[in-house]
Amino acid sequence: MNFQTTASFILASQSPRRRELFAQLHIPFDVESADVEETSVAFQTAPQYVQDVALLKAQAVAAKHPDAVVIGSDTIVVYRDQLLHKPKTTNEAVQHLQKLRGKTHEVLTAVAIVTAQNTYSFVETTSVTFRMVSDAFIEAYVATGDPFDKAGGYGIQTDGVFFVEKIDGDYLTVVGLPLSRLTDELLQHNLLQLETQEVQA
Repeated sequence: MNFQTTASFILASQSPRRRELFAQLHIPFDVESADVEETSVAFQTAPQYVQDVALLKAQAVAAKHPDAVVIGSDTIVVYRDQLLHKPKTTNEAVQHLQKLRGKTHEVLTAVAIVTAQNTYSFVETTSVTFRMVSDAFIEAYVATGDPFDKAGGYGIQTDGVFFVEKIDGDYLTVVGLPLSRLTDELLQHNLLQLETQEVQA
């Protein structure tokens, strides 16, 4: 599929995974990391928190680029009403994964779209069930260094996939950018147009 736009897009994210996903739209865009402190956002509910962080990121970049369409996003892992942030230490990464093994948790990704005229945002939720794995399995994964830039301490698109028994919802929500829902929102608000081509018989 091909899309077209007259808008200037900026992805307010340092995540290479979100960059790769957004590139699938095949439209020009720039990337600018939002210099914000995520922990400055007060926690109310998990959906509200992740949505507020996504908005914080998008608004920080939009303040410097008022004519652009700025996309901000944030992903969190929630287990029994507890947020599992990106682990800062080996022990914390191991503890995250020990909590999640053999259990089902929720992954929430929020997306904020900020323009000069309007702000739109949404939250997508996917349930992920982990297999029961050994401590040795967890420690071997943590030793790869993969958990440390990922909410919950794992990446479903990397070796973290070996923990996963099943998912219920959009896989890309877990990766970090629910592209189908985002595309729907951009089309709905006329920030993106579908390029139609004649089908050759």
